[in-house]
Amino acid sequence: MADNKETAKFVVEHIGGEENVNSLVHCATRLRFRLKDTDEVDEEALKNNPGILTAVESGGQYQVVIGNHVAKVYQEIMDQYNIDSEAGNGEDTDAEDVKKSARSKNPLAVVFEYISGTFSPLIPALAGSGMIKALLAVLTMLNWLSPESSTYAVLEAASNGLFYFFPIFIGVSAARFLKVSPFVGGVIGAGLLEPSFTALLETSQSLDFMGLPLIISDYASTVFPMLVTMAFYAPLERFLKKYTPDIIQLFFVPMMSILIMVPLSALIFGPFSQYVSQLIASGLVALLDFSSVLTGVVFASIWPFLVLFGVHWGVSPISIDNLTRGGDPLNAMAAGATFAQMGIAFGIFLRYRKDQDLSSLSLAGTISGLVAGVTEPILYGLVLRYRRLIPIMVVSSALGGGMVGLFGAEMYSYAFNSVLTIPAYGPIPQYVLSITASFILGAVLAFIFGLDQEPEAEIATTTATAVNEEAAEAEANDSEDLVEGTQVTIGSPLEGEFIPLEEVEDEVFSSGAMGLGGAVIPMDGNLVAPFSGKITATFPTKHAIGLTDENGIELLIHIGMDTVQLDGKHYTMHVEENQEVEQGDLLITFDVEAIKEAGYSVVTPLIVTNTDDFKQVASAKSRHVEPSDKVLTIVK
Repeated sequence: MADNKETAKFVVEHIGGEENVNSLVHCATRLRFRLKDTDEVDEEALKNNPGILTAVESGGQYQVVIGNHVAKVYQEIMDQYNIDSEAGNGEDTDAEDVKKSARSKNPLAVVFEYISGTFSPLIPALAGSGMIKALLAVLTMLNWLSPESSTYAVLEAASNGLFYFFPIFIGVSAARFLKVSPFVGGVIGAGLLEPSFTALLETSQSLDFMGLPLIISDYASTVFPMLVTMAFYAPLERFLKKYTPDIIQLFFVPMMSILIMVPLSALIFGPFSQYVSQLIASGLVALLDFSSVLTGVVFASIWPFLVLFGVHWGVSPISIDNLTRGGDPLNAMAAGATFAQMGIAFGIFLRYRKDQDLSSLSLAGTISGLVAGVTEPILYGLVLRYRRLIPIMVVSSALGGGMVGLFGAEMYSYAFNSVLTIPAYGPIPQYVLSITASFILGAVLAFIFGLDQEPEAEIATTTATAVNEEAAEAEANDSEDLVEGTQVTIGSPLEGEFIPLEEVEDEVFSSGAMGLGGAVIPMDGNLVAPFSGKITATFPTKHAIGLTDENGIELLIHIGMDTVQLDGKHYTMHVEENQEVEQGDLLITFDVEAIKEAGYSVVTPLIVTNTDDFKQVASAKSRHVEPSDKVLTIVK
């Protein structure tokens, strides 16, 4: 592979030099120049360079296609030359980008995105701490461990550390999301937990700060105070950085940020947030007093749809705040929906045991849910794919949620809804009865009614399992003739019309310069993982994603043509780089109609970027496809 620095130098020299460039951005695979004069470009030289796949003029830009390492070449150019960049270049967005993105959304969406973005990095720690709490409950329930023992004290500290110091972790995570100093955010949170401050809780006299009345609360394990504080800290830091001389920024900006935000948190944001959280808790109590059964039915019924829209983490602060008051009924009610999905998957497994692909997906989803409380493979791989399962999911979720409300079951320590975390809920017998009812009803209804259509023949992993010779022949003729070797199939990540790559109206893709593959014209905006593997590339513009599977297949999925210019508008990314995903997991959602209205094509190429590593990359013929339908065959 050509050296990135040399490639960068070569590109700039043959693009007409630094002085010919108005601006430069990059997307998933290509450098996108806005040039003063395209006649200055030596296109032939660019195309013949081994570090460049091809070069084309398109969409008012001159595009130099580099491949997966485009970000490194881009960075070399920016380091070596004085060239302006634009939003959407693959770098972290700055303050103006953040504000621009916020202005383009409604306020409620911004709030949910902020909460979700803050909590998402904390999920592994939350899950781990919650599991330790559940383990402690089991050990003490079986009398294997005494709550008075030093061993218990150590393990309890391990499980409580995250929750007690939540303001610090929220400060760090929220600041990272808002793209300001995360450790200053953590220090602000720590100020509310420092012993000198918490000691003021013991005093009976009136308190003040520089003459202003001071209301002291216990902020350990709280969420809302730091969420509000960080929302005000972010613009403060940007303001200070903008007007502080560079020579003193290192100490002055964090000093003033801490000096201003800790007192403001104690005087205003903390008490205000505590008041709001108490109002929410009072509202929830009133709702439960009105009808706990109805509350459970409604909340469990809508929970899967909150997950679908990615706003379910917005409920987490309320649940954690409820835990500080003794117990949380919301997560217990949500368990009705979680176990209903597990039951649906198990019912599908029982009915379609002879279908290798469907039975594997449903069984894996059942086990994942029961053991880890993760039901996204069921939700995206089965429920959304076979719409008949949606009313089954709603009905069985409502049953479990209503029973939880009837019995007054609650979550007493933060945990995901799985079999292993049952000790985190109580009363345990009533909680178990509720989730079991959801599971059984979901399984029975899914088994009786089945899917709205039988699994298509091409979903099977081999044609040997076809029902008859005609189906087998249709499967065999669905793609080009294959050479000898080990075959690996790739499913469609979208519902829509599959077309050959050469029909894509973009020379870079249609010529195969990036690699071989195919394309989908999507009918909806739900992009799911075409195989199980690892996310190897994501982009702030959210219009493309790269994945790698266990066979070393590197797949680039590029949603639309020239959509990098939308700068992420109409796209929502649901995964992170280096994250492991299962086939059917939701990766990106996008608004098909809005993208079309903006003047862009939504045709989505699927490119095996390391085509040369395999004997053959074969494409299926044009036809309608559902997610996971086989569209590419790679021969090793």
